[in-house]
This record gives sequence, structure tokens and C-alpha cells, in this order.
Amino acid sequence: MAGEYDLKVHNVVVSTDLHCEVPLEKLANNLDDAEYEPEVFPGLVYRTKDPKANYLIFSTGKIICSGTKSFKLAQEATRFLMDILRNQGITIDQEPDEEIVNMVASGTLNRTLVLDKIAFALDGCEYEPESFPGLILRLNDPHVVFLLFNSGRIVCTGARSESEIERATENLAKKIKDNKL
Repeated sequence: MAGEYDLKVHNVVVSTDLHCEVPLEKLANNLDDAEYEPEVFPGLVYRTKDPKANYLIFSTGKIICSGTKSFKLAQEATRFLMDILRNQGITIDQEPDEEIVNMVASGTLNRTLVLDKIAFALDGCEYEPESFPGLILRLNDPHVVFLLFNSGRIVCTGARSESEIERATENLAKKIKDNKL
């Protein structure tokens, strides 16, 4: 993504429904590195190194996969996990439903930002420099949240596609330019 800014996707969170029951206690007993404490959290936490991904697995067959850098990599990681589940005797008859629920990107607007001016000029801002050095900006179109820093560094979260990240960043850059910030 380019233009007056430079951003890179760092994390894609994908929700998957396997349409089957998953015996979490059995998985917890059979998989190395599985963490399952149902009295604390109802899902099983599982991490893999290759592919590098983190999973929250629920008994309903719902899986949250995070830590990948694209939807395609998340799909590959989920297929890898499905093979592990099948090897544990879990029958998966249907194609899973998958959707991106969050993307996180960061980068720079290639300019310094005067956060107190931005906070007063734009709607949807929260800025308390004594608590946190960044400005939080909530956009409605598209529905994302930015963290802005004086250095021009930004973090965008809440998008569901790279095109949403690009559109949101273009909107942000335009607001800054139009308001001479």
C-alpha cells in the first residue's frame, strides 16, 4: 500500500466454523503445547510454529486463527489444524466457513503529526498524552480504529480487508491534508 503513506499488514484474524463438535479435553491430553482451562476460558489455546499461527478452538467447532499476515496464510494454517484434528479422530464433513474478522496494519504517513491539533480538529479522537503517547481515532467509513503518533507512525485495526485498510488510510490522509494538520 502506497501513496502519501506506507503500511504493512501484520496480523489477520480469521473466524472459521468446522460444522462439527470438537472434544477439547481429548485434544488437550493429546496435543503438545495445548492449553485448556475451562474454568478460566471455554476454548483451547493452541499454537503452531510452522505454519506460525495461534488458534482458539471451541467445542462447537468454531476456531479463531490469528498471527498470520494474510487471509491465504490463515486458510493454510486452518487446513493444517484440520489435518491435526482429523489425525485425532475428529470427522470434518463440510467445507469450513471462513471470514476475516480483523486485520492489523502499521506503518507511517511519512510526515510528523501534531496530535493535539488533530484531536481538536477531527471527530472521533481520544488523546490523553499523560496516559498514552498516541492519539486514538475512530473512523466510521470504513469502521476502523487508528493509533496515531507524533512521528507519523500509525496502526490501523478493525479492517476486514486490505482494501478497507487502504481506503481508511486514504480517508485519514485526506482529513489531515484538508484540515492542514
